[in-house]
Amino acid sequence: MIARDAAERELRDALRRSPVVLLVGARQVGKTTLARTIVQPGMANYFDLEDPIDLARLSEPMLALEPLRGTIVIDEVQRHPDLFPVLRVLADRTDALATFLVLGSASPDALRQSAESLAGRVEVIELPGLGAADVDDDIDRVWIRGGFPRSTLAATDEDSMRWRRSYIRTLASHDLREFGLALPAASIERFLAQLAHHQANLWNAASTARVLGIGESTARRYVDGLNDAMLVRVLKPWLANAGKRLVRTPKIFLRDTGLLHALWGVESEDALLRQPGIGASWESLVIDEILRRSDDAEPYFWRTSNGAEVDLVLERFGERTGFEIKRADAPRLTSSMSAALEDPSLQLRRLWILYPGSRRYELHPRATVLPLADLLQVASIDGL
Repeated sequence: MIARDAAERELRDALRRSPVVLLVGARQVGKTTLARTIVQPGMANYFDLEDPIDLARLSEPMLALEPLRGTIVIDEVQRHPDLFPVLRVLADRTDALATFLVLGSASPDALRQSAESLAGRVEVIELPGLGAADVDDDIDRVWIRGGFPRSTLAATDEDSMRWRRSYIRTLASHDLREFGLALPAASIERFLAQLAHHQANLWNAASTARVLGIGESTARRYVDGLNDAMLVRVLKPWLANAGKRLVRTPKIFLRDTGLLHALWGVESEDALLRQPGIGASWESLVIDEILRRSDDAEPYFWRTSNGAEVDLVLERFGERTGFEIKRADAPRLTSSMSAALEDPSLQLRRLWILYPGSRRYELHPRATVLPLADLLQVASIDGL
C-alpha cells in the first residue's frame, strides 16, 4: 500500500467545503482505498453497492441515510444513479451534520445526467492512477507498469504483467458491459488491441470497424464507453472558428501505459526499448503527467491538413500553451513548431518541448526545451 497524501488532502478539503463529493476514476485505481482513510468499511456510514448486504440496507435509502451523521461513503454509485435525488434532499438539510463521499467508476460526463439534481451541491474529484510523484519520481516504473496500484507496486515485472492481463480479461468479460460494450469478451479484447495499435494517433472509426466486422457507429459508441470508463482519453483537435485547414479527427490514447504495453505484448523495459511504438508510449506518459498539473485547463492537440502538429494544447482563460513531446537527445525547432508559433488563430502564449534529457534551453523567445525531470518537480505547470 502507498500513501497518497496529496489526494487525501484534496479529498478532505473538498469534504469540508461541499455537502457531496463525487470521487471518480477507473476501476482498481484506488478510490476505495482512499475512501477508507476517511471511513472504515464495516461501519454504519459505509455502503458498497457491490455488496448484497449494503444493497439491502439501501433498499429504503431515505430511512437508511437520514439518521447518519459525519461522512457517509457510497461506493460504486453508477450502479444506482437513482440515489442522486435522495442525496439532494439530504444535502439540503438545515442541520448539515452529514456529508456524502460518493465513489464512481465512471467519468463525470457519464454521471452528469444522473447528478444534475446535485448542481451547486457537489464537488467532483478525479483520481488518476499512480504518477511519478506517488512513487518517489520513479517515472520509469510508472511508464512500464502503468499507474494501477497493484500493477505499479507488484513484486516483479512478471507479477505486474499477470495482473494487467487479468484486469483486461475482467474488463472484457464483465466490467465494460455497464458502459455499453456488449460484444463477446474476445472481440472486446481485439477492440482494445486495435485502439492500442492507434495509440497517440488520429483515430479512424471506419478502419477499426472494418477490422472487427462491426458498424462505424458501434465503434464510435464503444470508444465513448471506454472514455466513460476512464480507460481511454479522446483528445479533440483545437479548431479556430475559421480553421478550415485544421484536422478535425480526434486522437486516441489508452490512459494507462501499463495496459497499453500489455496489449502490445511488451513485458519488460528491454522489450519496450525495442518496440516501434515507443514514441507513442512515451508521449502518452508525458501527456498524463502534464494533465495532472493542469486540471483546470481544456486539453486539445493542433494539427493542420499539411501535417504541422503540436502534441498538446492547453487552453485556460482564453490563453493557450503548447507542449511538444520529443524522445530525442537534443530537440531543435522544427517547421511544425514554427508554424504553431506563427499561427495567428492559435496564438500560443508559450511552447514547451519536453524531452528525456537534462538541460533546459531556448529555441525561440516563446519556445523552451524542458527536461521531463523539471516538469516532475512542480505541482502545477504555472511553476515551470
